[in-house]
Amino acid sequence: MKMAGIALFVCTALLVMPGQESSADGAVTKVIALEHAWNQAELRKDTKALDALFDNALIYVDYDGSLKNKTEFLARVRDASAHPELEVTDSMTGFKVGDAIIVTGIYVARGMEHGRPYLRRGRFVDTWVSKDGNWVCAISQSTPILR
Repeated sequence: MKMAGIALFVCTALLVMPGQESSADGAVTKVIALEHAWNQAELRKDTKALDALFDNALIYVDYDGSLKNKTEFLARVRDASAHPELEVTDSMTGFKVGDAIIVTGIYVARGMEHGRPYLRRGRFVDTWVSKDGNWVCAISQSTPILR
């Protein structure tokens, strides 16, 4: 009986110890991993993977202020004149708000577009929602960092 009590105490302590990942923390970790997958898919022009990451009603505010839906964003990725060389994010943080996860961070994109080199650096805010057990990005907004 004493051993059962000790085992119960240890199990309970492990469940409430700081550093234990809550379900919200686990969801945020998963969505941040999806942000990285987004970068890789965009770099490889993998529109099938991107299609799965985006909600069908995606609202995307691009670095230049233009507004795109999912179809328009995927068409931009497919554009034969675009040759991305680097797509990375940094300083990402995420937090759960109700049934959504908001991710903020910094991105750097480098490559060639219409025969001209580009280097873009900016901040982004992405809103992810859970649909049918999968996290999808519903709203994305980026703002250039001009320094």
